[in-house]
Amino acid sequence: MTTTMTTTSATSEDSETWAPPPEFAEDLLERYGLTCPPRWGTPRRPEFDSLGPAAWRVMEKLGFPPMPWQKYVLDVALEIDPATGVFAHREVGLSVPRQQGKTQQILGLMVHRMAAGQRQNIVYAAQNRIMARTRWEDEFLATIEMSPLGKRITARKANGSEAIIWKRTRSRLGITANTEKAGHGPPLDLGVIDEAFAAEDDRLEQAFSPAMLTRLKAQLWWASAGGTEKSVWLNGKRKTGRALIEALWADGTRPRTAYFEWFAPDDMPRDDPATWRACLPALGYTVSEDIIAAELEKMAADPGAFDRAYLNRTRKAAPPVDPNIPKKAWPGLVDTASHASADMAFSIDVSQDRAHASIGMASVRADGLVHLEVLDRRAGTAWVVPAITRLAKLWNPLVVAVAGSGSPAASLIDDLTTAGIKVPKDKDKPHRGHLIVLRAGDTAEACGQIADAMNQGTARHLDQTPLTASVNGARSRRVGDAWTIDRTNSLTDAAPFAAVTWARWALLTKGPAVLDDYDVLDSIL
Repeated sequence: MTTTMTTTSATSEDSETWAPPPEFAEDLLERYGLTCPPRWGTPRRPEFDSLGPAAWRVMEKLGFPPMPWQKYVLDVALEIDPATGVFAHREVGLSVPRQQGKTQQILGLMVHRMAAGQRQNIVYAAQNRIMARTRWEDEFLATIEMSPLGKRITARKANGSEAIIWKRTRSRLGITANTEKAGHGPPLDLGVIDEAFAAEDDRLEQAFSPAMLTRLKAQLWWASAGGTEKSVWLNGKRKTGRALIEALWADGTRPRTAYFEWFAPDDMPRDDPATWRACLPALGYTVSEDIIAAELEKMAADPGAFDRAYLNRTRKAAPPVDPNIPKKAWPGLVDTASHASADMAFSIDVSQDRAHASIGMASVRADGLVHLEVLDRRAGTAWVVPAITRLAKLWNPLVVAVAGSGSPAASLIDDLTTAGIKVPKDKDKPHRGHLIVLRAGDTAEACGQIADAMNQGTARHLDQTPLTASVNGARSRRVGDAWTIDRTNSLTDAAPFAAVTWARWALLTKGPAVLDDYDVLDSIL
């Protein structure tokens, strides 16, 4: 038997499960031919004129015909507000995986600004001044000089006063360092913070912003692939950008910030081409699935690096070692072909903050190993009792388990019994479908048993993202000389791990009594 699972992303960032309405993707496909829409993206306002098409033509002159995603971003970012005659967006944030054409788009943007406006001051910043200088000279200047636009510029290469100058407009493109003094000087028309993952604070933004105050058409752009937990500024910008887009679709609020993010949530497998097609907008244009597959193979020893570079996920530090939970054994228990037998136990658990609940299942396979699976995980708790009641009618489990007093899930016990999942009169003699309430000693016993099963290799799982994330982030706490799962201090939602742990205990300690009871009835009948 194969069960059906419905899950959401096992992450503390609930926004990662958000998705825009389908009409957003439909509009982008019709307007730009874009088949890979961003998960968060500012929609185009067709009633606003835009300088985007002019920037597209600059990219073509530079030798980089814009891809659909680049056309979309430039078109929206360079919208002109008809009421003011200036850019509708004062800030533009772009979070896109690596090797998607971000640098070429930024160059097209900056060259367009130099050519279109008189005496525009444009400043580019990267991880540090050395990287900014290297990109300015080896990529920006070299690309312009080799293009039909090369005769229209002159370059000043003196260290500290680097500038690409557009002869006709006297606009210039310079560079700066990632310091508190960055951007100090003449008024700034366009500031670009590239590779924003390297910024651990807001010093560049704080330096650029005052220099833009007197420039009506000033814009601050930042761009980056995913960073790490140390990328405080980028992570804050991504969080804010997501919230702005979600509010826009919820109530129509139009901020002065345009935001675009291509991203693959944790529940999308990194080795599935469908995942790549959902978050790599240059796939099929400048990169291929074969190249991405090769990158995945090359980074097999460090999948977090692949996730950050090509799925735009924030790379998180490895969770600390827990003395009781044998997490290193978990990958060796994966069996994607594993499935449950006819007899199974269900269990319910709720996260400490009650933000999510999980339904777990355990079943003994024909080979004697125990199959563990998360059947469902969703936000809140209102869905749990109807869902477990439906599952119980569908699969007729041996028992349904829930932790008792002191557990967040204990509040569901009355509703479960009201729904017909009854507690047995004699806890040692349950009948099929009865509700088993674990006491503190039972949960400690269950935790010791799951640790033994993991170390001894007697359990199997499907490598479901919510469950694996829960195991990796779980922490334990002492209960006498034993231990139990610590929901409060776990680094992720511990409920999926707790649910399968309780289900396994119930299956092996209470399941035999149910089956023995039926064997006796069969002999009588």
